[in-house]
Amino acid sequence: MTRVLPLPAPANTTSGPSAWATARAWGSLSSSAGSGNAGGGKATRSVTEGAVARGSARWEAHTLDAGTVRPHDTLPEPHFPFEKLATSSLSFGTLLFKPMRIALTYNLKITGSPEEAEFDSPATIDAIEGALVRAGHEVERVEVSGPASRVIARLESISPDLVFNMAEGHKGKTREAFYPALFDELGFPYTGSDAYTLCLTLDKALTKRTLAGFGVPTPRARLVTRVAIESGALDDVTFPVIVKPNFEGSSKGISGDFSVCEDGHELAEVVDRQLARYPAGLLVERFLRGVDVSCAFVEGLGSDGVLDPVEYVIDPRYSNLYNVYDFHLKNVRPEHVTSRVAELPVAVLDRIQALTRRIVRALDLKDLGRCEFRVAPGSPQTGYDIHFLEVDALPSLDPNAAMFVAAKKGGFDFDGVIRSIVRSSCKRRGMSQFIDGAPQRRAKKATLRVGFTFNMKRDGGDAEAEFDSPQTIEAITNAIESFGHTVIPLEAKPDLPHRLLASQPDVVFNIAEGVRGRGREAQVPAMLELLGIPYSGSDPTTLSLCLDKGLTKQILRASRIETPEWQVLTTGREKLKPFRYPVIVKPNAEGTSKGITGASVVPDEASARAAAKLMVERYGQPALVEEYIDGREFTVGLLGDRRPRVLPPMEVVFVDPPEHPVYGFEEKQMGTTRVRFECPANLSSAELKRIEKITRETFLALHCRDVARIDLRMAKDGTVYVIECNPLPGLTPDFSDLCVIGKVASMDFRTLIGEILAGCIKRYRGERAAAAPPLAPVSTPTPAHGLLPLLTTGTGPVKANGS
Repeated sequence: MTRVLPLPAPANTTSGPSAWATARAWGSLSSSAGSGNAGGGKATRSVTEGAVARGSARWEAHTLDAGTVRPHDTLPEPHFPFEKLATSSLSFGTLLFKPMRIALTYNLKITGSPEEAEFDSPATIDAIEGALVRAGHEVERVEVSGPASRVIARLESISPDLVFNMAEGHKGKTREAFYPALFDELGFPYTGSDAYTLCLTLDKALTKRTLAGFGVPTPRARLVTRVAIESGALDDVTFPVIVKPNFEGSSKGISGDFSVCEDGHELAEVVDRQLARYPAGLLVERFLRGVDVSCAFVEGLGSDGVLDPVEYVIDPRYSNLYNVYDFHLKNVRPEHVTSRVAELPVAVLDRIQALTRRIVRALDLKDLGRCEFRVAPGSPQTGYDIHFLEVDALPSLDPNAAMFVAAKKGGFDFDGVIRSIVRSSCKRRGMSQFIDGAPQRRAKKATLRVGFTFNMKRDGGDAEAEFDSPQTIEAITNAIESFGHTVIPLEAKPDLPHRLLASQPDVVFNIAEGVRGRGREAQVPAMLELLGIPYSGSDPTTLSLCLDKGLTKQILRASRIETPEWQVLTTGREKLKPFRYPVIVKPNAEGTSKGITGASVVPDEASARAAAKLMVERYGQPALVEEYIDGREFTVGLLGDRRPRVLPPMEVVFVDPPEHPVYGFEEKQMGTTRVRFECPANLSSAELKRIEKITRETFLALHCRDVARIDLRMAKDGTVYVIECNPLPGLTPDFSDLCVIGKVASMDFRTLIGEILAGCIKRYRGERAAAAPPLAPVSTPTPAHGLLPLLTTGTGPVKANGS
């Protein structure tokens, strides 16, 4: 049974009778979708677990006015009326906040693979955002996957007062430290510990060595690498021991089945196998039987921020031999583990809290953290021995995490914890205007005049298939305006040059398809370049090139990127290549699958010639004959520039397919039950990496910019073929492929538009900085006698650039 996932509430409040109701309307957005490269009839699409259903969606018209709402029973109501958030400051008990613009940075867990174990689920990000919004703040989501340049551009376009940081990073021993270091360099204050502390605490061996100097008891351990083994690192080991990756969290690489070793032979096998997976090093640590206990720290909660210890109780039916809270229990079967306030003697609990305080001070943890201990049976005098295992300076804020069990015991709910983290960060950074009601006012965010170029769909005919509906245009306008910008609508008609000159926009958000010719998509960008106006999306050359399928394939072939064998026919009478039939025949310079149906796949040369002649006559342009690839079909969205972020691949799954199924015009425009959509696609790790590599290479080979969507086929032998690249993809909310893919990546429509616009704003600011007059050189002091002529004649020093 398909279950609709709840959509995140928007980050900003909007106008209308009820801001919360409007926020819910965004979550359940549906439009009279006559849009762009993916819009036609009226349809909605719902993101589902494992699939996205377009054809089976309920058809309905919907306007996007701020006051127009539709019930959405999967979103919870807030704890108090949203209208109360309109006040200039909000009081929560003793906490007084003034609204801030907060960037929420994170890595999103999409596939559930071990590589994403430390990332945050969509539900966790929704919960954090909801708590911040209920505190009256404006929240902008920034998913940090992809190049740092894209994150920088996004942050600079947002200009946040504070970054609420949950970003784990992707690779390397310093991955958790990367983004705090970046925020420091950009000058943005952020929550949590600094780069040094995060780098230190990710290294388990170095953390244990550091804390040993502060009198924190910890099991004896050693760091093991290939080089260390050659030096006898596994000699003189006291068994049993547990083997863990030294630079991983979330119990990655830890299993109750093999991580605990009882003898040297077993240890050698485990170390050899695990070093192949985690070459940075393993921690071989004395294993102690006992109970795992966690003690969280949240600055501002209670007297000193140290909460009650929480123990992890594993269901005996699923416990492993050594009672290890391993990767499987933590990430695959969390329902088999219960977190509860630790049921241990008071003296033991006090000792755990005292050690946590010492660790927080020793490692200089900021705002929040979590310490893990092993409580083992001790001597008759003490009863228990307490051993420090590791510390997490960037702990999960999953509402079900142990931290919130302890917080609840102390009388604090989820929102209270999030507010305390924000308050602590503001307090230590001297941002008193946001926490104590001081009269200082936040600097107003710089706003821009954003021209919005488009072609509007009116009669819905084949000639307007690529144009956008009024509802799509309104949705994009609302999204841009929600960032504080002024939107100037500019329909791409013959009077566009005059309107551009008259309106003088700072930048242009471009979705105009153009009206005629194979260079039509380049018409508006070329005009904007002539006028010197920065714009979103790819440049005229890329847009012209990608619209011509034959030329695109030549570039791909020259770049050693697989694409099906092809030939462009101008009349249909040319001599054909020795194709492997069947082939598919399509217009050479059309989008939105115009001219493509099930009948486009033909079995032989005679049929190919007939289909090509028909195509040439109907569309007045050459036809492309291309070998049909029998296999799975995918579409992949990309955002960014020189190092684009690759969004989760979406698979087009054919339902009761014919012998040679195609994702044609009817499926894209009108919706049909013949296809369904799975996002993220069910791919192996190797297949996913191969698709990401090929799409990124295609994006770069064609010099795409800001956004693109690439269509692929994977043959039965695993070869991935690029079918075409669309650098001007459709943006119909909840319908266009890119919008649906973005939603799976926890990117609502507003955020998606912001991501595309961010690159444009970055270029605008770069051009302004480059055009700024140079500073006047500082002159050397003028001798006293040289001042007299200046004073008597009234002549002053010459200003820079004569100004």
